[in-house]
Amino acid sequence: MKTINDFNFKNRKALVRVDFNVPLDKNFQVADKSRIEGAKPTIIKIMEDGGSAILMSHLGRPEGKEEKYSLNHVKAAVSDVLGVKVKFVEDCVGKKAEEAAADLKPGEILLLENLRYYAEEKKGEEAFAEKLSKLGDVYVNDAFGTAHRAHASTTIIAKFFADKAMGYLLQKEIESLDKVLNSTEKPVTAVLGGAKVSSKLTVIENILPKVDHLIIGGGMAFTFIKAQGGKIGESLVEDDLQDMALDIIKKAEEQNVKIHLPVDSVVTQEFDNDAETRIEDIHAISEGWMGLDAGPKSRENFSKVIAESKIILWNGPLGVFEMDTFSRGTIALAEAIAEATKKGAFSLVGGGDSVSAAKKFGFDTKVSYVSTGGGAMLEMLEGKSLPGIDALN
Repeated sequence: MKTINDFNFKNRKALVRVDFNVPLDKNFQVADKSRIEGAKPTIIKIMEDGGSAILMSHLGRPEGKEEKYSLNHVKAAVSDVLGVKVKFVEDCVGKKAEEAAADLKPGEILLLENLRYYAEEKKGEEAFAEKLSKLGDVYVNDAFGTAHRAHASTTIIAKFFADKAMGYLLQKEIESLDKVLNSTEKPVTAVLGGAKVSSKLTVIENILPKVDHLIIGGGMAFTFIKAQGGKIGESLVEDDLQDMALDIIKKAEEQNVKIHLPVDSVVTQEFDNDAETRIEDIHAISEGWMGLDAGPKSRENFSKVIAESKIILWNGPLGVFEMDTFSRGTIALAEAIAEATKKGAFSLVGGGDSVSAAKKFGFDTKVSYVSTGGGAMLEMLEGKSLPGIDALN
C-alpha cells in the first residue's frame, strides 16, 4: 500500500477524500476544526510539491440538497487552517465540478460540494465513483473516519486510479492502532468504558490475546458485577449478557489477562447533576440507587494499573462525564493516562465519547494520539478489515 510520500505531485491534480464532517454552530460556523487540522499535512505536501488538491467530503446526513449541509459553510475554516484561499464549487460531479477542477493551477485548492447530496455516494455506485474520478489523476484517501464504509468516494473510486495512496492522517491512524494491537512493549492496558457491553463485545474478544490488563468501567461494568452476584440497585445492566460477561472473565484468566472492575461507585437516585450522591460498594448498591461514576477506590486502583503500563488504549468514559458531579472517574483516568504518557508510555484515545471527554478536560494534547474515527477504530479493534483501506492495496 503506497503512502503519499511515494509520490511527487508536481503538476498533478490530487483528488483527496477528507473527513470534513465537522460540527457547525447556529450561525453555520465550524465549531471544531480538529478534523480539518488533521488533513492539513497531506494537503500541504501536495501543494509544496507543486500540485493542486481537489477535496471531497460529506457533511451530516442530508436528505437531498439541503443548504444547511453545504460544504460552502466549511470553506472559510479550511482556508483559515491551511493559510491559503480555497475555491469552492456547488457540485461534486458533472460539468461544473469538472470545469472547476480543470481550471485549477498548481498550488491551488478546490473544495467540492457535499458528496451525500447524491444518494449514489452511500450506495457505493460505480458510475458515481467514475464521475468523481474524472476530477483528478491521483487518488488520496485521508479520511479514516469513513474508511469502514464501502462508499463511492472512499472505496469504489480507487479502482479508477493507477496511482493511489493513503494520506498522512490515515497512515498515522493505522500505525497508532498497530502499535496497540501488535506491541512488543509490555504491559499493554486497554480501558473500555461507556454504557453497554453489547457494543464492545467483539472488541473485548479480539483484544484479549493482545493485552495484559483490561479495565472495564462505565455502565458496562454493572453487567459484570451483577453476573458475579453483586447487587447493583437501579444501575444500567444488560441481563441477557451476564453469561457472556462470566465467559469473558474466564477467557481472560486462561489467557493471563488481568481484568479490573470498579470496586465502588458514585450513586444517586436521580439522573441529575444536582442530585444527592453517596459512595457505595459496587457489589452492594442500595435499592432505588444507581451508579453513575467510578468511586474513589476504583479511581485509585485504575490509576495504579495505568501508571505501570507502556501501551494504553482508552475507549469509553468511566461515568456520565457530561455532568460535573459524575465526571471525576473519567478525569482521574485521563490524568493517569497523561502522566503515564509524560513518562514515556504510548497512549491512544479513540471513540466519540472518550475523545469528547479528553477535549472537554484538556487532555487531548497530553496523550500520544487521538483517533479521528470512532466507528472505523472500533472495527479495526474488532479485527475487521476496512474497505477504504483495502481499496488502496
